[in-house]
Amino acid sequence: MRTLIGIAITLLVLACVLGGMIAFGTSAAPPPMASIGNPFSNVDYSDLPPLTRITARDGVPLAVRVWKADAAPADVRRVVVAIHGSSAMGASMHSLAKELRDADTAVYAPDMRGHGDSGRRGDIDYRTQLDDDLADLVAAVRAAHPKAKLILLGFSSGGGFALHSAATPLGGEFARTVLVSPMLGPRAPTARGGFSNAWAQPYLPRIIGLVILNRAGIHAFDYLPSLAFGIAPENAGRLTGVYSFRLMMAFGTMDYAADLKNAKSPLAVLVGGEDELFDASKFEPTVHAVRPEVPVSVVSGLGHISMTIDPRAISAIVAATR
Repeated sequence: MRTLIGIAITLLVLACVLGGMIAFGTSAAPPPMASIGNPFSNVDYSDLPPLTRITARDGVPLAVRVWKADAAPADVRRVVVAIHGSSAMGASMHSLAKELRDADTAVYAPDMRGHGDSGRRGDIDYRTQLDDDLADLVAAVRAAHPKAKLILLGFSSGGGFALHSAATPLGGEFARTVLVSPMLGPRAPTARGGFSNAWAQPYLPRIIGLVILNRAGIHAFDYLPSLAFGIAPENAGRLTGVYSFRLMMAFGTMDYAADLKNAKSPLAVLVGGEDELFDASKFEPTVHAVRPEVPVSVVSGLGHISMTIDPRAISAIVAATR
C-alpha cells in the first residue's frame, strides 16, 4: 500500500510540475532587432502586386502575391514558389521576385498560413497543415502554368520549411530547391545561440512540457504560444509576433540532415557572409557532411535580410534558380 501511495504522490508531483511548465513556462519577446526590420524601410513597395487568393482544401482562402512573367500563363516556362521568413509575409520577397520576373520567371509568394492575410495570425489547425497548403498552392500553379518547371525557394525559416518540403512526396514536383539563409534548426551547427538568439525567444519550459504531452499522444494544448520574435511595435500590425507550438513545429525542418539526404530535387544553398542569426562559415561543412554535391555560396559582406534585397544576393539567387 505504501508503495502505491508513493507512486501516486510521485505521479501527482510530476503532473503538477508538467502543468506548471506548460501554464507558466513563457518568456518575454526579444527587443526589436534593427538589422532585421530596418532594411525593409528602403524597399520600394509602390509596384507591389495585389493580393490574390487560392482556396485551400479546408475552404480557407490563402493570400498569395503573384509577379507575372511576360509570357501568357500557359506558356510560362519557369515558376518560383517563394516562401518568406519567420513572422513575415509574401510581400517581403518583393525585391527578389521582381528580378526573377524580369528573368522570365513567374513568382508566387504566399502568406504562409498563420502569417499576413492567411488564416488566423500565429496559429494553424494541425501540424501538417502547411504541407497541405503548399500542395494546394502547387496544384493551382500547375493548373495555371502546365508547361512550367517549378522551383521552390525559401528564406530563413521558410528555407527550413522548403528543405522539409523537398524531402516529402511533394518535393518531386520541383525541378530545384533553393535555400536562402535557411534556418536548419536550433541544434544545427549553423545556428548562433542554439535555441535562443537576438531575433527569436522560445518558451523552453512550455515547449518541453508540450513535447512530453505530444509523445503521450496529447495535442490539446498545441495552440499555446511558444515562440516570440523581436518585432518593433510599429510593425506589430503587419508581422506575426508569436507562434503557437504547432506553427513553430510546422514552419521549418525538424531534422535537417534527414531532409538533406531525402530531398527529391537538386538543392542550392546561399547565405550572407555577415549573417547575424547564422554562422555562414558552418553551412558548407554542415551541408556537405550529408550532400557533398550541393553548391553552397557565401555572399560576402551581406547580413541576413540583405540576402533578399541586396542586388549582389539577388543576382546570385536568380542564377541559382536556373
